[in-house]
Amino acid sequence: MTVERLVRIIAGSFIMLSLALAHFSGSVDMTQISWMWFTAFVGFNLFQSGITRFCPMDIFLAKAGVKQGCGL
Repeated sequence: MTVERLVRIIAGSFIMLSLALAHFSGSVDMTQISWMWFTAFVGFNLFQSGITRFCPMDIFLAKAGVKQGCGL
């Protein structure tokens, strides 16, 4: 597993964990439609792209003409 994939998995996990902690502490009501669902969507996509190597943003950027990086 590469560093990039691990970073995506860890970042996605932290985003979803912070939302869960905010929800269960009563700071955020995830039962209401809000921008927090967008944050949850981003966190989940980060997590799943680290595991599956499928990232919708990669597809959109490639179609927009953005070149792939060569790595470090």
